[in-house]
This record gives sequence, structure tokens and C-alpha cells, in this order.
Amino acid sequence: MTDVADVTDSAEWNTRCELAALYRLAAYFRMTDMIDTHISARLPGHEDQFLINRYGVLFHEMRASDLVKVDHAGRELKTGNGAPAGQRVNAAGFTIHSAVHHARPDLHFVIHTHTSAGIAVAAQEQGLLPISQHAMKFYGKLGYHDYEGIALDLAERERLVANLGNNKAMILRNHGLLAAGSTAAEAFHEIYFLERACQAQVAALSGGQTLRLPPEAVRLRTAQQFAGDNASGIMDLAWQAALRLIENDQPDYRQ
Repeated sequence: MTDVADVTDSAEWNTRCELAALYRLAAYFRMTDMIDTHISARLPGHEDQFLINRYGVLFHEMRASDLVKVDHAGRELKTGNGAPAGQRVNAAGFTIHSAVHHARPDLHFVIHTHTSAGIAVAAQEQGLLPISQHAMKFYGKLGYHDYEGIALDLAERERLVANLGNNKAMILRNHGLLAAGSTAAEAFHEIYFLERACQAQVAALSGGQTLRLPPEAVRLRTAQQFAGDNASGIMDLAWQAALRLIENDQPDYRQ
């Protein structure tokens, strides 16, 4: 655990608190897989450094001081008092998150999940279908990455970012979901809508009835509407509302 007194940079501490909040919200909305899967955040002013969870801490108990600072080579960075961090970082989590942080400086927060619905859609040949309003947010804006085994090979990073392209969300085939954003609010918005879209698809397919797909023009228009001028304001509003859901959690995520 990082000593709070060691973090003297207010921008870093704010990022730590936002990242810890993302972990708590992932737990609140049941997007966890015990100690596996990860959420990370680029350190302000340090393009080659990011924060990720200390391996073994459950999402619902994550605190700002539980987050480990690493560089793009996977080295844990020392705390402010010169003592080594000494906290284990999951190797597969590092591979996936470092790939995105290194290649996409516009994406400051990265979320990866293994939910039942996310894995189910990731295992379906057709991927995410444009059958719901939630899904159409990602129409034409979703990457796909084929499964290569547990992400321990750093060479996979090149293929991960190539498959992500210019998108902010991606389905990892036979694996799970990935979503990112320039802010914590945007990253939360992306993963929330992607997860809900997958849940809706699994439910719709289980009904055994013919699915109704909106026309191509409607799909494109809906995706454009989600990316409209007021998108940022809506994301921020949703983020502030979401924070109220974890306001009274103990221990406080801001510790």
C-alpha cells in the first residue's frame, strides 16, 4: 500500500481517487471477477507512467492508496520516500493496459472486465448486434481482438492496439470487454453502456425469437447522437450521480 503522505502531487492524488472510484463502481454494478481484471489510469504529467490495482485487492475494497505506479516497461516505481513499492502487479493485466496507454495518449483511463454477458457476446461469432439503443452507441466504433491465450506475451500489445484502432471500446474474443476514455467519467460511461448492451443481447437471444434490427441509417444516426456536442456533459452528470452510490462505502475509497 502506498503511504498517503508520500503522494504530494494533488493531480496524482485526484487521479488515484477517481481510479479507486471506478473500481468501487465496477463492484457496485457487478462487473468484477474476484481479483482478476483491472482498471488503470495514466498519471497526469507522466506519459510513460500509469496506476493499476495492487493484485489481490478486491474491487469493492479498493482505495486510492492501494494503487501501484508502474512505467510502460512494467517496472514498479518507488514511492515518494524512496522505498520500493513492493506490490505485485498482475502480468496479464499489465500487458493489456500498458498496450493501450502507450499507443493512445488520448485515453487516460482503461477498464477491462470479465462479466458473464461480456464473455458470452465475446464468444458469439457475430459480436455485438445493433439490437438495442445501448448497442448502437458502439455501431461502427467497436474493435475486436482474437483470443491468443492469457495475455502474458508482450508482443500481443501491438496486435491489441491495432485491433482497437481509433475506437474507445473493444471486445476481446472469448475473453471479455475493454473500454477507455479521456476521463474517468467517459471510461465509466463506455463500459456501462457496453456491458448493458451485452446483457440485452444475451437476454434477447435466449428468447428464441427472430430479432429485429433497425435500418442502417438509424444505426448510424444513433451512434452519431451518442457522440453529439452534449455527450461530455451527460457523461459528467452520470459520473457525479454514480459517485453518490459509493459515497458512504467503508473504507472510504479516497483513503
